[in-house]
Amino acid sequence: MKKLILVLVAVLSVAGVSAQKQPVQARTSVRCLGVELDGSQTLRVQGYGRNRTDAKEQAMKNAVWTVIFDGVRDGVEGCELRPLVTEVNAKERYEDYFNLFFADKGVYKEYVSLRDTKMLSGSRHKDKLGYAYDLTIRVLRPQLKARLRADNVID
Repeated sequence: MKKLILVLVAVLSVAGVSAQKQPVQARTSVRCLGVELDGSQTLRVQGYGRNRTDAKEQAMKNAVWTVIFDGVRDGVEGCELRPLVTEVNAKERYEDYFNLFFADKGVYKEYVSLRDTKMLSGSRHKDKLGYAYDLTIRVLRPQLKARLRADNVID
């Protein structure tokens, strides 16, 4: 009887550990709404934060991060799918550079614009951790690409 209880406890503890190690669902959503004639991309980006200001900041970082490293995969045709940085392990190789680049009040803000955001267009969702806002953000892709070239991050 004791062995059966020990086996049950062991099985339940292993099941509990494996359930805890499931990956956390990505909390970012980036869709392309269009490309302007100057090459900038208008994106619909989701940002999370304790309040609207934090969520807006995170959405801007998510937009620039996606253009640099991931490429925009969802949205209308005509958007640039390729990321600016295609080098393998570039995040690790240029870690110090990108830590400063994406710091609060960092350089990334020079390459985003909220000009396309309409009043009350951002939907808001609340969960246990805070608020999620959907914002329309324009990423100045050509200027961002020129900056990364000047800083010798890309060729």
